[in-house]
Amino acid sequence: MIGPAGNVRVYIACGVTDMRRGFDTLAAQVQTMLQFNPHNGALYAFRGRRGDMIKVLWWDGQGLCLFSKRLERGKFIWPQAKDGSVLLTPAQLSMLLEGIDWRAPVRTWTPEAVC
Repeated sequence: MIGPAGNVRVYIACGVTDMRRGFDTLAAQVQTMLQFNPHNGALYAFRGRRGDMIKVLWWDGQGLCLFSKRLERGKFIWPQAKDGSVLLTPAQLSMLLEGIDWRAPVRTWTPEAVC
């Protein structure tokens, strides 16, 4: 499988989503609630109520792909808005998928100065 391009748009759906949903119901949610075309090549991320699982819907040009990730510990950082979507950069999505707070990343390690 070929991954998305570096200039792809990434939207995260605000609020919570039923994680039992699959391709069709998530695509319908993109159309009705977010007012986007799910076949436009953008990534659409959804989070469950507990916050430990996300699903990402993506049209790769041939069909819909559905990716999911569940954290063993911790929760995914999500916007506080109750409805709508937030546009992220691919780098922010990468931090989100790693469990890093994409709104205010904190450096936990700093390299030592080389003299």
